[in-house]
Amino acid sequence: MILVTGASGNVGTALVRRLRADGVPVLAGSRHPGPDGVALDLAKPETLVLDGVDTVFLLAATGPDQTQHELNMVRAAREAGARIVKLSVWRADEGLSPIARSHRPVEEALDGLRWTVLRPNFYLQNFLRQPGIRAEGRFGTPLITAPVSFVDANDIAEVAAHVLTTDGHDGRVYDITGPEALTYEEAAAVFTEVLGRPVRYEGWDDEQARAVMLGRGMPEFYVEALIEVARAYRHGGAETVTNTVKELTGRDATGLAEFIRRHRDVFG
Repeated sequence: MILVTGASGNVGTALVRRLRADGVPVLAGSRHPGPDGVALDLAKPETLVLDGVDTVFLLAATGPDQTQHELNMVRAAREAGARIVKLSVWRADEGLSPIARSHRPVEEALDGLRWTVLRPNFYLQNFLRQPGIRAEGRFGTPLITAPVSFVDANDIAEVAAHVLTTDGHDGRVYDITGPEALTYEEAAAVFTEVLGRPVRYEGWDDEQARAVMLGRGMPEFYVEALIEVARAYRHGGAETVTNTVKELTGRDATGLAEFIRRHRDVFG
């Protein structure tokens, strides 16, 4: 039995769908589960009883309490003798941003368990949160001028499904990227070509980014974290392309152009 935490998120939703399609016994855990899910509150360690669970896919919601919530599950898995596949972030071991620093203590706490760590780069799904692409032919982020090897959350889920259901992954760290590294300017050019209309990128300085994102109602912790991520990779460091998706799933990773075509209904 596999327990998927964060089952309502981008990766968790796709992972549960894939495992169920393959006939794998899976529990979809989240704080607000649907009819096919199970209630799971990582903030309450006394509720984390893993009877019958062999493997945990671990990811808590991003926030100031994420580290503690995930450590609660690590302790429960240790008591139950369960294996953990931990979804982390790009270069988490270097602690370059608050998001990386929230994941690293959890990675370190896995010592003594059967574990695998997945470290994906920036998600292509972040573009789906840019309504300006459809409405105004533009999108903006905290400024990053260097290329990024964006990865599809569905590809991450495919890698996770493989790791969860096959042997030979204990003690491994997998860096997961898409098939290409693009600057945001180059990404805008891909949108322009695929959509057949102009799309441009606006790179915000830190103060502008803070004002825009807070104005949209984003939590302050998340805003500051995204700004620090942009600072960390503004001039490089997220451009590496790996072959992990191909090696573990047998198919090519999804590129931006294909992603746009798949979500044409969102981008217009």
